[in-house]
Amino acid sequence: MTVLWLPELSVDPDWFPAPTSALAEPDGLLAFGGDLSPQRLTAAYHQGIFPWFSEDDPLLWWSPAVRAVFAPDSLKAGRSLCRDWQKHQYHFTCDLAFTAVTSGCAAPRPNQPGTWISADIRAAYQQLHQQGIAHSIEVWQQDQLVGGLYGLQIGQLFCGESMFNRVPNAAKLALVQLQHYLQSFGLGWIDCQLPNPFLLQCGAQKMPRPDYLQLLQALAALPVPAGLWQAGTLAPLIKNR
Repeated sequence: MTVLWLPELSVDPDWFPAPTSALAEPDGLLAFGGDLSPQRLTAAYHQGIFPWFSEDDPLLWWSPAVRAVFAPDSLKAGRSLCRDWQKHQYHFTCDLAFTAVTSGCAAPRPNQPGTWISADIRAAYQQLHQQGIAHSIEVWQQDQLVGGLYGLQIGQLFCGESMFNRVPNAAKLALVQLQHYLQSFGLGWIDCQLPNPFLLQCGAQKMPRPDYLQLLQALAALPVPAGLWQAGTLAPLIKNR
């Protein structure tokens, strides 16, 4: 099994190898090359594929054997998180600061001086945002952006890309707020790509690739509800258990 090179946009921006042909080591590596055009990126997410590469790497595309997924109503705000939210008087918006959120996600982190969220990546997702496909949740303390996340709405599945904190718990608050917001429109499934301790502690479940692709196929075929992702302030949906 080999990793395939993708042709440039002019050839066929919708074509990818089957996700089941991804390598076992490194887990999920599927293809390299191609481009970050909106059409290519959208086609990738519809097939359960996402880009992920370091600054010195070629453009790499992945479909890991196991995904991290939040089922509806699986993200809960415990009492301590609610107290933190109320104490600091955080408020939430969507799509009011998409560029600032992607910049926050790209900023260096402790013990992680580099970032895969390059200027090219930010520009590509900005195009998707302008097309109404990529969206952000923002966490504010007064007029300061202190956390947030961004991702793509693919039918009735939200495909999360990255999140950031400038104060403790801001990313978790953004994630909980995202699911509550989606559930207010009858949705709630969130794909977070790769499992990690933080996501699993928040309640994410590990889902094998075949199950994920089946879920994706079902949700991607459903229409996005009218009124979802209108830029503005979000109602405070976080409640105690």
